[in-house]
Amino acid sequence: MNSHVIAYQGVEGAYSHLACKGFFPQSIAIACHTFEDAMKLVEAETAHFAMIPLENSTAGRVEEIYRKIPLLDLYIVAEHFQPVKHCLLGVKGSSIKSIKYVSSHPQALAQCYQHIIKNNFEAIAEFDTAGAAQNLKEKNDPSYGAIASELAAKLYNLEILDDDFGDQKGNVTRFIVLSKHNITPAYDKSKRYITSLFFQVRNIPAALYKALGGFATNGVNLIKLESYSLPDAPLQVSQFHLEINGHPEEKSLKLALDELTFFAKNIKYLGVYERNTYREKILTKESV
Repeated sequence: MNSHVIAYQGVEGAYSHLACKGFFPQSIAIACHTFEDAMKLVEAETAHFAMIPLENSTAGRVEEIYRKIPLLDLYIVAEHFQPVKHCLLGVKGSSIKSIKYVSSHPQALAQCYQHIIKNNFEAIAEFDTAGAAQNLKEKNDPSYGAIASELAAKLYNLEILDDDFGDQKGNVTRFIVLSKHNITPAYDKSKRYITSLFFQVRNIPAALYKALGGFATNGVNLIKLESYSLPDAPLQVSQFHLEINGHPEEKSLKLALDELTFFAKNIKYLGVYERNTYREKILTKESV
């Protein structure tokens, strides 16, 4: 997936930018103000892909993304796991003792919450981690700090006051790669896949139990099940985001999906893509 244009939310030095560089090393990365801006560039085919964060191992899911994806005509074609090592940045000549305020994206602030409290900093939410670093450079005030990457420190000529400011070791963000085109890989028995979809349940007793029952009876593993209320009927209708371990061409998954259609409605397939090898590394560590 080289020599492509990929859109991301943020400015140069953001973790989404790092994810682009890690997954698409030869591609052109375009910075966008919002997640929606990045995704709409792909919808308009101005960019080939969008690199969008879905969840973080410390702060959990990025709620906004789950609500936007079903509204857009895009597909998931890959996943990428980006290690996140937060740095506390200050202007030249500042120190941790001089810092009173610290700014960053709300997710980064959540991932550094204990350190922020410990240092009695006042947290200020920004649109982006690297954007907070950029604003810090322009402010040039030693009482202000920012939480961002080492790359952002280099780009904006800032001091790294603490190079490991995150609360959890091994912090990682899972990104999804979105495309205008549904690029479904041909089934290969030697590889492992994920099938992603959205659905709503029918108005019948035990609908969710019945909708998911086919996966259990056919021995299909569910990786993720997320639910949230729809904005036009928040107390009546829930939508579910389901990630399944497998490829639709596998007989067991095909049977399970057939059964899902009896008890679910408004099913929207988001894509089939290869499991990232990072998952196997985590499973190996957990089994030791």
